[in-house]
Amino acid sequence: MATRDKNTITQSFPVLGMTCASCASSAESIVQHQEGVVNASVNFATGNLSVEYLPNVIDAPKLQKAVQGVGYDLLIEDETKQQDTLEAIHEKKFKQLKTRTILAVALSLPVVVIGMFFMNIPYADQIMWVFSTPVVLWLGRNFFVNAWKQAKHRSANMDTLVALSTGIAYMFSVFNMLFAEFWHQRGLHAHVYFEAAAVIIAFILLGKLLEEKAKGNTSSAIKKLMGLQPKTIIVIQNDGTEKQRAIEDVIAGDIILVKPGEKIAVDGLVTLGGSYVDESMLSGEPVPVLKKENEKVFAGTINQKGSFQFKAVKVGKETMLAQIIRMVQDAQGSKAPVQKLVDKIAGIFVPIVIVIAILTFTLWFTLGGDNGVVQGLLAAITVLIIACPCALGLATPTAIMVGVGKGAEQGILIKDAESLELTKKVNAIILDKTGTITEGRPEVTGIQCRHNDDVTKAILAGIEKQSEHPLAEAIVKHLDGVATLALSNFNSITGKGAKADHNNETYFVGNKTLLAENNISIPESLQQQADEWSKLSKTVIWFSDSIQALSVVAISDKIKETSVHAIKEMQEMGIDLYMLTGDNEATAKAIAEQTGIKHYKAEVLPQNKADFVKELQQKGKVVAMVGDGINDSAALATANVSIAMGKGSDVAMDVAKMTIISSDLSKIPQAIRLSKQTVTTIKQNLFWSFIYNLIGIPIAAGILYPINGFLLNPMIAGAAMALSSVSVVSNSLRLKWKK
Repeated sequence: MATRDKNTITQSFPVLGMTCASCASSAESIVQHQEGVVNASVNFATGNLSVEYLPNVIDAPKLQKAVQGVGYDLLIEDETKQQDTLEAIHEKKFKQLKTRTILAVALSLPVVVIGMFFMNIPYADQIMWVFSTPVVLWLGRNFFVNAWKQAKHRSANMDTLVALSTGIAYMFSVFNMLFAEFWHQRGLHAHVYFEAAAVIIAFILLGKLLEEKAKGNTSSAIKKLMGLQPKTIIVIQNDGTEKQRAIEDVIAGDIILVKPGEKIAVDGLVTLGGSYVDESMLSGEPVPVLKKENEKVFAGTINQKGSFQFKAVKVGKETMLAQIIRMVQDAQGSKAPVQKLVDKIAGIFVPIVIVIAILTFTLWFTLGGDNGVVQGLLAAITVLIIACPCALGLATPTAIMVGVGKGAEQGILIKDAESLELTKKVNAIILDKTGTITEGRPEVTGIQCRHNDDVTKAILAGIEKQSEHPLAEAIVKHLDGVATLALSNFNSITGKGAKADHNNETYFVGNKTLLAENNISIPESLQQQADEWSKLSKTVIWFSDSIQALSVVAISDKIKETSVHAIKEMQEMGIDLYMLTGDNEATAKAIAEQTGIKHYKAEVLPQNKADFVKELQQKGKVVAMVGDGINDSAALATANVSIAMGKGSDVAMDVAKMTIISSDLSKIPQAIRLSKQTVTTIKQNLFWSFIYNLIGIPIAAGILYPINGFLLNPMIAGAAMALSSVSVVSNSLRLKWKK
């Protein structure tokens, strides 16, 4: 993904070869220090580097070279191929990891069995050495290679801890096996710790395998979205023949044929035919929508039983589906404020652990008596193993990824981690009226006729079909299916209505002024009905012949079915609701009364909306703005949390940090609950990973030894470390199943 801002370019590249949170921070700092880089951030959970740079100073290959220098790599392919290549690399990596894990476990088992139960058999040490050597030096070689690359750049990460602990345990054991006499002369037994070295590597590989699998799970939301687009399509050539083409080769202006049951490939306009289309992936609405000529269709939606042709308007990265995918990717890759703190901790964590390990050894060496050296070495190794920053590094991003993915499944698109974290704190929500609380289009909400005959309706529909007035469309839609009659002398009367003749009689459609000017009488029953509708701020349209009014029609922008319940739900959550509208006072008051909103402002200009947001923020409120139009974009940009309605303008969606695809207000309480659940999960993850290290490191150092003689076996420490990462990822995945 590349976006331009004045002279800089912002791009996102997958980083290959990262093994832990510290890797992410070292890759980030190396990119950050390159000349020409304005901003860089690496997310460990998604494995992505987002970088803003000056293209005239530095380019992607130079960035790749810098990252390769610290032992990682960047994938700088074309974006269309990038995802496939990345999946192929991940697939290959996962298979290799699986093979290495299985081999490591298989080779470690005999070492554990001998080390635990058959220490006294002949050549026990040599047998364990034969089995553990391939585990440490071949299957675990990446830990040593990566640790060396880090050391060259004076940095350290989880690989450093693993390499130091297993390397020292292995070397120490080889020395003890070959030079047992050295210890015997000092009255000590020469223990070997091959099982510790082998099992630590096996456990860490197993932990990584489970972690990779879980990470695959968290990014399934993006894969699902990508799978919505077909790979090939049928294009109608200029001579009318059909030709199959790859999705990448479609250009705007192509005429594409869609057969029953097929997915729509790109965004466009129907040119021929019509069909019902399932748009539930965009709107969350289960009922398929009828698409006729000149109506928009969107990539990823599914055609039902009909067949039609449409002209491609937005292709490739321009389609709504591609924008949704990009938003989800950016959000999953963005860092929550909590994460920035965790990254700093991860960066200094490894050096601190190495210092603790050296201190542990020194204390044992000086205070440990006869076995001080051996116990000190073991305790130092255990400290290095148990203190892994992995759980810490995964705590926030995994929860954010699952949270964003879950939101996307429910039709709530979240652009960044910060808004997901902030939403739970929202205590004031500003709602735009048109298109947010209401449907955003005028509809007939009532019609009363003196004689309920088809002829009256047929003449009314006939006149309105010829009228260009925006409200005429609502009446035509309402009277859809009524057969129209032949009319003559149609005449549009600006600002008042229209008239036409049928069977030597003149008929009028319009406002009350039009009837008064033509001395047309209004029956009492129709007048009463009109007055009632006027009180509710509905627009009243009259239909008459040349003598008296025949019917009256009420038109208004209908309140969405879910709005009233959603507003009540938000108020019950203790949130202050404000409605802002450019509409008149009477309409605003009527809508506020019908929906139960206590605070409202009418005739508000777009700039005033943004000022009102600031006003609330100055009172200490955390403000969410909900809107759907270009006129809301300034207020959306000003608010702490901005929510756009998916059926609204592209601009509003670009500015907003959240988009509700179905434009259903009841999704907002859902988003608040999701935010609360995600933040709770992050806190749980961080709590457990900190507690784990706070308890684990002192026990590993041997703090319990003077009390009850307990020393933690390095093998058990390896298992505990792997378990801590897996438990954090599993806890994040629990979010998926929460209501």
